[in-house]
Amino acid sequence: MIKGVIFDFNGTLFFDNDKHVKAWGAISRLLRNKDITDEELHKHFNGVPNQKIIQYMKNNQATKEDIDYYSKLKEKYYRQFCKEDQATFHLVEGSYDYFKQLKEQKIPFTIASASIKENIDFFVESFHLDKWMKVDDIIYDNGTYQNKIAMFKDAALKLNVNIKDCLIVEDSKSGIENAYQAGCRQIIVVNSANNKKEYEKMPGVIKVIDDFKELL
Repeated sequence: MIKGVIFDFNGTLFFDNDKHVKAWGAISRLLRNKDITDEELHKHFNGVPNQKIIQYMKNNQATKEDIDYYSKLKEKYYRQFCKEDQATFHLVEGSYDYFKQLKEQKIPFTIASASIKENIDFFVESFHLDKWMKVDDIIYDNGTYQNKIAMFKDAALKLNVNIKDCLIVEDSKSGIENAYQAGCRQIIVVNSANNKKEYEKMPGVIKVIDDFKELL
């Protein structure tokens, strides 16, 4: 019995990985005068916090001011690239219908995202998320969370639901692992990375989907 739903956002409700890559490419050209290689992308960028990425590009010489400046600049570029690509600037197909279905079933839901507040505000405004959920319940990277495990646990508290009774929707291997470690045993994976066979084998995963129409 599912009593609450927690969504990851990037790559789950919104397919935007290419915008992050493009934004980091712009930062890389500023800091190193060169583009990011595919090998670097997989080893040093994907799923890595902004702070560590900037330290990598600055050969571990980045100051706190460097990290703050370039992290905010990267996200500014990211939001710009999202708005410029109107063809893909929308939630994953079936998202709003699934929100409506949860509302009708009186199942509370929220978002637990590693995005910063500026990006969350951008998503709320752009996708009208405030129509569907309490904005104050959205969990984001406010600088106090050590990892996504803590975020998921806090999101369950916001919903006033035991995390064992929550469904968590994720898209990445690390996100799935963190959801399981947080205590969730009902995990649905959005296959934005086209890795269905690997995801299906992971503990806690009950279904792998391409979009939310499959849950209606």
